[in-house]
Amino acid sequence: MTPRDSANTEAVHRLAAADPVLVDVLPLSEAVPDFDPRTVLASGASLRWEGYVGGQRNGILGGAVHEGLAENMADAADKVASGQIQVRPCGDYRCVGSLAGIYTASMPVLVVENRAGSNRAFCNLFEGVSRHRLNYGVYNSDVERNLCSLRDVIGPTIGEAVRAAGGVPLLPIMKRALHMGDELHSRNTAATLLFTRELFEPLMQLQQRMPEPVKQTMDYLRSSDYFFLRLSMASSRAAADAAHGITGSSVVTGMVFNCREFAIRVSGLGNDWFRGPLPRMAGARLFDGFTESDIEFMGGESTFNETAGLGGFAQAAAFPLQEYQGGSAQRMVEANLAMYEITLGEHPELRIPYLGFRGVPIGIDIRLVVEKGITPVLDIGVAGKDGGQIGAGSFTASIECFELAATAYAELTDR
Repeated sequence: MTPRDSANTEAVHRLAAADPVLVDVLPLSEAVPDFDPRTVLASGASLRWEGYVGGQRNGILGGAVHEGLAENMADAADKVASGQIQVRPCGDYRCVGSLAGIYTASMPVLVVENRAGSNRAFCNLFEGVSRHRLNYGVYNSDVERNLCSLRDVIGPTIGEAVRAAGGVPLLPIMKRALHMGDELHSRNTAATLLFTRELFEPLMQLQQRMPEPVKQTMDYLRSSDYFFLRLSMASSRAAADAAHGITGSSVVTGMVFNCREFAIRVSGLGNDWFRGPLPRMAGARLFDGFTESDIEFMGGESTFNETAGLGGFAQAAAFPLQEYQGGSAQRMVEANLAMYEITLGEHPELRIPYLGFRGVPIGIDIRLVVEKGITPVLDIGVAGKDGGQIGAGSFTASIECFELAATAYAELTDR
């Protein structure tokens, strides 16, 4: 076995061995004590402030106002430009960003611990069923009211319940949800129900002393089919982080994008992000009244799920997605099978019933992507130019960033 093969075997092993457990829900400033409270986080590889545009820029400014760092959007823009407010990538603090990826100090985050690797990752809470959300580039009084509810009621209540339960193991839920029609990116209905069941007893115990917060939390969970997405994102980030930093490995350990570009990192290539064009749409279903001309990329890091073998790498487990993001069962199976062509292993626990309970493909190899010209399939929500979600779809990553990474890898290993 060559040194590269040994390194890649270890990377795939760490991806497969990850054991994610939700251990708490805390304000970001408590979960990450070194977090600078004058900071707003955003998805993707870092940009200069003038590089942020559209919904991602609006989300950053709205986050600053929500946090009390600025009086209004204009004031926030001035303070970011002058350096009084910092904008940094989510990854700097082990957070994983949904769409625009906005985090501020007081926002509650799901604390997910990988007990196989003793590392943690964080994700903020699903903002609810309204298509107008901060992470979709909208900030107004309704969004602010919802953010306050998450901060003051929902987050603390779920946190108490999780602590009372002694933590919630997530791998068993993910494993079962894949057998119930989820791919744990664009469909999380089964996983959310299974997770909520784990909290029934501790929430009922809390009911006696805090009835109204428990009622609001149950209403939130009941109406939020996508709640578990944030848990799968944190789980995938924790697994990918555990597989990162292995000398000689050509396995992808992160896929993210901001409002301008897509980027990947590779286990054996340090902390550099290799950047390329934004993903290309393979197929999408837009809400009534919207067309492809309304689509805007605002960023996103939920593609850590594909990095860990979920989402587009598990489409054959989620035929109900046809109703939500279009496509057909045949196309889903074909797309899923193609992902085995660019990966080095299969997950021993997360399996796809339609494929004879074959494990989801894990361990994207940059060399295979370039050699075969097959790029990762990504299941993502679709944002609109005026903010808000306007649909969902299947996208394919650009190959340019994989080519750059492969060149850098070849130069490094040829030394």
